[in-house]
Amino acid sequence: MNLRQFLNDLKSRIALILVVFFLPLISSSQFKSTYSLKILGVVQDGGFPHLGNNKTCCENIQQKKFVTSIMLINNKNNESYLFDASPDINEQLNFMGDRINKDLKGIFLTHAHIGHYTGLMFFGREALNSNLINVFAMPRMKKFLETNGPWSQLVKLNNINLIQIHSESVFSLSDQIRITPFEVPHRGEFSETVGYKIHGPNKTALFIPDIDKWYLWEKSIVDEIREVDYALIDATFYDSKEVNYRDISEIPHPFVIETMSLFKNSSKKEKSKIYFIHLNHTNPLLDEKSKEFNDIINKGYNVAYEGLELNL
Repeated sequence: MNLRQFLNDLKSRIALILVVFFLPLISSSQFKSTYSLKILGVVQDGGFPHLGNNKTCCENIQQKKFVTSIMLINNKNNESYLFDASPDINEQLNFMGDRINKDLKGIFLTHAHIGHYTGLMFFGREALNSNLINVFAMPRMKKFLETNGPWSQLVKLNNINLIQIHSESVFSLSDQIRITPFEVPHRGEFSETVGYKIHGPNKTALFIPDIDKWYLWEKSIVDEIREVDYALIDATFYDSKEVNYRDISEIPHPFVIETMSLFKNSSKKEKSKIYFIHLNHTNPLLDEKSKEFNDIINKGYNVAYEGLELNL
């Protein structure tokens, strides 16, 4: 073999090595999904730690956890839509820095309980003093914000721009993203309660942070989850033992054990779509070392956690 042949052979071998070792890295970056859902919070309205809490259930968990909220992010241009404005929004949106006025294109609200809309206060002139942030709300929710202070001041000062949406009416954010709100049964003192179906270019997610018992809903949660790729669903309480200090009729959420019972005959693929979210401070699923946490993981379910990103 002459020198020229040797050098050509060496180049070929080097090229092959580069392809084998670096192509997977290039491909994974190139084909990263344009849209994703980022979990910003996972606990129930009262937060964690919880005001007035003196229960032993929380002693093993030192880290603060944020109230349930998720964000739809366009990874190409950073345009984002928030689902529920929690009272922890000040910390949850810190990662956006001073881009928040530019990148946050809207907020979809589920209902008028404190963990789901009171973060709007930070858009007022005492804080961000935003300019016409779009807030998507059902008719009663919209009227509630328009006619009750301090929320009405946000409208009056053009901090927010209220956009009315309707149950089962598809709202297109782009040619690749569609949002479908749907009503669910839940305490309606001030507004309706909705969940959302978020249709991405490749995958679809279901977001139901609050609902009364599944059997009170006109739809089947089992059937609904068959139609999606991810399901972020109400897991406020693991079982009835947690709420022996409250009248359960006042807070009729589906227990996690009830939800798992509905899916006991479902395939692992179906179970793996489920991400339990909106956990009360008493819920043992907040403790990754708990028997309950490990039990549901072993059965194929997931527990949502802050920072988790799901590709759409």
